[in-house]
Parts: sequence; C-alpha cells; structure tokens
Amino acid sequence: MRALGRRRCLELLGSVAVGRVVFTDRALPAIRPVNHLLDGETIVIRSSLGGGLASAATAYGALVVAYEADEIDAGTHAGWSVVVTGTARLVLDEERLRRYEAALQPWVDEPVNCVIGIECDLVNGFELVGRVPGNQ
Repeated sequence: MRALGRRRCLELLGSVAVGRVVFTDRALPAIRPVNHLLDGETIVIRSSLGGGLASAATAYGALVVAYEADEIDAGTHAGWSVVVTGTARLVLDEERLRRYEAALQPWVDEPVNCVIGIECDLVNGFELVGRVPGNQ
C-alpha cells in the first residue's frame, strides 16, 4: 500500500462517478452510495430535502461528513481508495444550482430536489499495488 498526495487523490476522485457519503443521522453513523461530480475541490451530489443528509445540512447550516470513493480489482488486488473529510452545505446559488443540476443526473428513481457541496478539507488516499508474481 502506498500513500497518495492530495493532488493525485483529487484526480482519482474526479475519475469516477460514484462514492459513499458518511454522515450522522439521528446521532448514528449513516452511509449512502451516491453519484457525484468534482468541481475544483468541491464534491457535488444531489439529494432529497427529506433525506437524512440534506435534512441535517439544512438544520445545522453545515455538517461535517466523510466521502469515500475507490476502484479496486478483486482479482489483482490493485487499485486505490480516497477519503475526504469536509463540510457539507446546501448549494443555494442559482447559477451553480442550474449548472450542477444539468451536469449531474441522479441514478435513483426518486425525487431529488437539492444539491449539496462537500468541501475537500482533509484528503487522504492510498494505492494498492497488487500482487507480486509468486507471492500469495
């Protein structure tokens, strides 16, 4: 396993469309798979205002979350994982909302009526280099 620098972590995060957001929902940890896009150093996801993450972000104005994305090949044991810790906030700027809504289509068949931006405050990642021939 090799540690990755911030820049490489963000490149990898931007190269995939799906990750997992980790947040607190009624004092318990919750994890949801979501599709995302990366805008600079902001992870952008869409959600429903009735959902746990959007409700918490609305209630507190901002919420500290973790976001994880990876790409790992089970056969070769090679790949990478990136974890971001940052502040999640509802995106309220009309221009940004229109741009994100056009660029990020939900993968779920349920209403999504808000956009959440997660600032990439702490960024950590590692690369799995895979199996070395002859080693188990």
